[in-house]
Amino acid sequence: MRRYRFSLQASIFSVFLALTAASVQAAGLDAISSGDASAGVKEALAKGADFAVASLGKSDGFLGNDKVKIPLPGYLQKAESALRMFGMGKQADQLVETMNRAAENAVAEAKPVLSDAIKRMTVQDAKAILTGGDDSVTQYFRRTTSDQLAARFMPIVKKQTGKLQLADQYNAFAGKAASAGLVDKKDADLDSYVTQKAMDGLFLMIAEEEKKLRANPVAAGSAVLKKVFGAL
Repeated sequence: MRRYRFSLQASIFSVFLALTAASVQAAGLDAISSGDASAGVKEALAKGADFAVASLGKSDGFLGNDKVKIPLPGYLQKAESALRMFGMGKQADQLVETMNRAAENAVAEAKPVLSDAIKRMTVQDAKAILTGGDDSVTQYFRRTTSDQLAARFMPIVKKQTGKLQLADQYNAFAGKAASAGLVDKKDADLDSYVTQKAMDGLFLMIAEEEKKLRANPVAAGSAVLKKVFGAL
């Protein structure tokens, strides 16, 4: 009976702490004007965008970063050891390098799309980002820019992969494999695969910058960022 009473008291105390933390957070945000909130969120978005594009849109931005490096697609990745055994290691390496160079070139052109999304952000968007989860900045970009980024990235990727005859061979091969259910349809076209991986890498790097900002807003070096994200 005593153990049950202790457990019940502990549960009540945990709920009390959660409610107290929520009320403190709400009070902190309420003390911030909508203008400061919008300015803080826009600056956070800009920091995330700048960091991601600068990190990835350069030579070895993808190829030299294991977090975002684009591997061989679909079943080719599983068959890589066999390809090398049959003397096709050079082709495999060439395809991997071409895909990653294509992603680097594409991401280098992402800034205008991301900047436009920041300009279009509403007060409601800012509020949702502040009161959302730890990745709400990243999710805002993913929701508002994915279609435009795909449209901008695809021609750049096509130009790079078009230099390799191996890319055409892959598309023909993977198309048949997709029809047979051996590979995901989204991986059956090399250009679509690279475009999606380029966007995934971009959003991943934005997410990393967002985590750093939320964990330590004081280190952001901006008064408005400290004020807004320090209240969370």
